[in-house]
Amino acid sequence: MRLSKKVVLATVVLPIILSSQAFASGGKDPKNHPHHQECRLGLDRGMMKELNLTDDQKEQFKTLRQANSKAKKEQFKDRQEQRNQDRMAHLDKMNNLLMADKFDPAKATQLAKEMSEKQVERQVEMLSKQHQMLSILTPEQKNKFISLQKEHKNDCRDDRPSHKGKDRF
Repeated sequence: MRLSKKVVLATVVLPIILSSQAFASGGKDPKNHPHHQECRLGLDRGMMKELNLTDDQKEQFKTLRQANSKAKKEQFKDRQEQRNQDRMAHLDKMNNLLMADKFDPAKATQLAKEMSEKQVERQVEMLSKQHQMLSILTPEQKNKFISLQKEHKNDCRDDRPSHKGKDRF
């Protein structure tokens, strides 16, 4: 394939790839969607009130949140340049895969595995922090938390708009 064709192809394909997340979420940032804000699972302030936390527990939560926030800021500051380089390297790999004359399923699989591994690492880190926070609760509070979480999830499921019978494309 000639270079001019590759350039034309890149100008058409790359915006499509980069905008796929925006398209998938209806052109809106999913984090700004009202249901995302209302229907997040976790220990929010309203739920904390319902758990009747002791002053000591409230202080422990506050200390843990501050420590996590400080650690996240330090981590972000220290690794910003490395993350930018990693993103550019990933983008280069993706572009090389997409612009190749012939699609290489092995390279695509390897790229997908790398992406999955990073997501798994982030998920494990998040779950670890949630576990730390929930370990502050008493067994009774944990049981109440689980029932409140299930109730909240059911409420969110009931509030979501239905897309039954509508074409999405």
